[in-house]
Amino acid sequence: MLQLGVIADDFTGASDIASFLTENGLRTVQMNGIPARALPDGVDAVVISLKSRSIAAQEAIAQSLSALQWLQAAGCQQFFFKYCSTFDSTAAGNIGPVTDALLDALGEDFTVISPALPVNGRTIFNGYLFVGQVLLNESGMQDHPITPMRDASLPRLMDAQARGKTGLVAYPDMAQGAAHVRDCFARLRADGYRYAVADSVDNAQLAVLAEACRDLRLVTGGSGLGAYLAALLSGSKKGDNAFVPKKGATVVLSGSCSVMTNKQVATYKAVAPHRFVEAQACIERGADYAAELAAWVVSHLDDKHAPLLYATVPPDELKAIQQRFGMEKSSHAIEQVFAAVAEKLRAQGVVNFICAGGETSSIVVQRLGVDGFHIGKQIAPGVPWLRVLNGEVYLALKSGNFGTEDFFAYAQGMFA
Repeated sequence: MLQLGVIADDFTGASDIASFLTENGLRTVQMNGIPARALPDGVDAVVISLKSRSIAAQEAIAQSLSALQWLQAAGCQQFFFKYCSTFDSTAAGNIGPVTDALLDALGEDFTVISPALPVNGRTIFNGYLFVGQVLLNESGMQDHPITPMRDASLPRLMDAQARGKTGLVAYPDMAQGAAHVRDCFARLRADGYRYAVADSVDNAQLAVLAEACRDLRLVTGGSGLGAYLAALLSGSKKGDNAFVPKKGATVVLSGSCSVMTNKQVATYKAVAPHRFVEAQACIERGADYAAELAAWVVSHLDDKHAPLLYATVPPDELKAIQQRFGMEKSSHAIEQVFAAVAEKLRAQGVVNFICAGGETSSIVVQRLGVDGFHIGKQIAPGVPWLRVLNGEVYLALKSGNFGTEDFFAYAQGMFA
């Protein structure tokens, strides 16, 4: 029986939580979109990855409810709405509207809001979300091209986009244990609150929160809370599915413009063949440009380090590109070129794809026709190696700010 069903709002976020569920003893598969096939035998948890983070709120709701219905039909009893540990969401949504829709569909009136992931520096104190030592809105996320985060108060962020009121279970209450936290939930519900932000400055609070959430039908948050829920459900088992790719033709595709991905690209360019993906060429030349880029990659597949194609630029350059060509037009054109390149490279025998950025990862997975993954060894917290359900193609789908500066080379150093 499926113990946990996860609805993730993007592809990298889905592999993020899937890796933590696997590591903590739940046999997990990640499915790309609403599954059209039967699940493999012996699965404890399924993660459905959607592309719903930054689309229109009503479409995000529709996709999420379809995923919920599939999970209910598959026999799931507890559900997890997974979003980014930096709470990527504007005043229009989509975290609030989707949470409300899922609560309504389940006939529930209360859930938790917990994007904390201390292992990656995402912590919550007095309801404020920190990235490392700084507030969310001082971390570089204020310049995100799609969901600029200009407030770090999770209650304010949630109240701006959801129908209900958001309360806080502060650190002193979290320190008193799960039974006390459940009492806090009961008081908040009695006072008309629909959501509770829970302070989590380290993993001890996430363990307490997971225990307090055991009876909630819907839980929302990041992979940190998911890891501790998995540990409870599995009886604290540890996963033994630690596969890595075989050494083979590999490419690195980077579309993210996050602070960390900029550092990772700069580090990798010092040792590997690299080529910049130009927005203007993507818009004006499309398929011809993709063929040119793919041919360049093939010419470097025998190099010591895998070739890198990158559209990653610093915030000021990204802003200039968007002002010149339009944000949606430029982003769409670049994504389509990455997708076409990936398709051509797979036909040329590339078997390992390392992708940086949620949009890049999503479009590559879709163009390759992949409908699901087995979850392998973590490259970095929240970034596992993935193997397609039927075949020997491997992918690493990295959320923008995850991983260390040597991520791209380190991932290749894991090859068997």
